[in-house]
Amino acid sequence: MNTATQTTRLYHSPLSPFCRKVRLVLAEKRIEVELVEERYWEGPPDLRRRNPAGKLPVLRHRGNMLAESQAIIEYLDEAVPAPALMPATPLERHEVRRLCAWFDDKFNSEVTAPILTERVWKKITRQGYPDSRVVKDGLRAVKDHIDYLSSLLETRRWLAGNSLTLADFTAAAHFSCLDYISDVDWDRSEVLRDWYATIKSRPAFRSILADQVPGIHPAPHYAELDWG
Repeated sequence: MNTATQTTRLYHSPLSPFCRKVRLVLAEKRIEVELVEERYWEGPPDLRRRNPAGKLPVLRHRGNMLAESQAIIEYLDEAVPAPALMPATPLERHEVRRLCAWFDDKFNSEVTAPILTERVWKKITRQGYPDSRVVKDGLRAVKDHIDYLSSLLETRRWLAGNSLTLADFTAAAHFSCLDYISDVDWDRSEVLRDWYATIKSRPAFRSILADQVPGIHPAPHYAELDWG
């Protein structure tokens, strides 16, 4: 089989920010993709074959199996150049990568992972009731992140500068997971709310807004483009 004609396939979990960032970039690049949901907590036997680290997402593109969300989205930006989602200069690209790491490391460990673990994954995997103290810590932490991001957006059109980049899709992936369960205080920052409303209105967001996680209903405003 010609590897160039193989179906692009993403092995993913719907409410994972790392999977969502890849989905958003695929959609922004207008790459048709088949989504295959993996119930990773059940230890699907093929997951480690696709990615020895046993982590999602895994993307099959042009016959190659690709792992690690940041590596995947940078690969996609190089493999499918238009529209470009990395800026032209080394310093600008550094800022994009810095912010991607901010969300995938700091924001995830302080906010996304603890809140989703307690409010979503414990229910789905039947591991008990949420720990309200962990949730409250996450909700406290998100306020500091909102304030920091708002300070960036006071002087920039997008998070990393004046053009839409991988940093915006990485951030939006995390915020969209939290917004699904209504855990973002959008009233805290009008500028961040406007940023999210703008990126949420892009065609690339359509499949994300259509997500339905069994047993976990999205917030009433989740799929609305003009909410509040």
